Amino acid sequence: MRPQSVAVLLVCVCALFPPCASAAPVQVKYKEGITHGFLVLTTEEGAAIAYGDSTEVVHGNNVTAHLSYHFKDGSLQQEDLVFSQRGTFRLISYHRIEKGPSFKNSEELSIDGRSGQVNVKYTDDKGKEKFESERMKLPSDLANGLVLTILKNVPDNAKTELSYVVATPKPRIVKLEATPVGTEPYTILGSKREALHFAIKVDIGGVAGVIAPLVGKQPPDNHVWISRGEAPTFVKSLTLSYMGGPMWRTELASPVWPEKGQEEKKEEGKDQKK
Repeated sequence: MRPQSVAVLLVCVCALFPPCASAAPVQVKYKEGITHGFLVLTTEEGAAIAYGDSTEVVHGNNVTAHLSYHFKDGSLQQEDLVFSQRGTFRLISYHRIEKGPSFKNSEELSIDGRSGQVNVKYTDDKGKEKFESERMKLPSDLANGLVLTILKNVPDNAKTELSYVVATPKPRIVKLEATPVGTEPYTILGSKREALHFAIKVDIGGVAGVIAPLVGKQPPDNHVWISRGEAPTFVKSLTLSYMGGPMWRTELASPVWPEKGQEEKKEEGKDQKK
């Protein structure tokens, strides 16, 4: 299951500074399977703004994943990817759409992991649609759409560096640095559990890394909580909506069923109208 992509925290910073070197791809410890999860996207204060569906379908060693958030204001955030989990996680293709009033600008990013072709379609601040296209040398640890999957597979105390393609709007490669910062307790109907908390930041590096916080261009850290054990799973995330925008929280959602009495009253109302 893959909630809101962590890509949005990167956009403005990376336009100013050069890309970083890549790290090694992460070994597969827990293979992904067929899943369908339900998610809720809220403000940092807890007000629900969108509902989400996350699905994965497995074909041999390849996984096709889909994530969509439908916002109350009509906005859409959608992510589709195909990746291989044969030995290590390798991105094959990636496509992300963000549009509607919840986003400052509309954007569509597509990546072909085999050819290296990266396309970006976006609207500028005046609402004019523009297009960027580049053939890039993509690193083997490219993690677009895969951050949460990878965090389920890294050792508990390991700092993990991953490469990421961002649109600034020109496509470029940066490095994400995911650091475990300890476990935090939560409960399910009174049952005590723990989740490992990861802080994720952009590693700008060099002199640029020193200057960025001073000029207000260093984005805030993203945060992800993973429940570990024999079957690791995503629990919660807190991510930046877009550069300069609010933080959004994603959590698992459970179906809510109508009470039996309410259903009976509804049926009685239908009969009376007839």
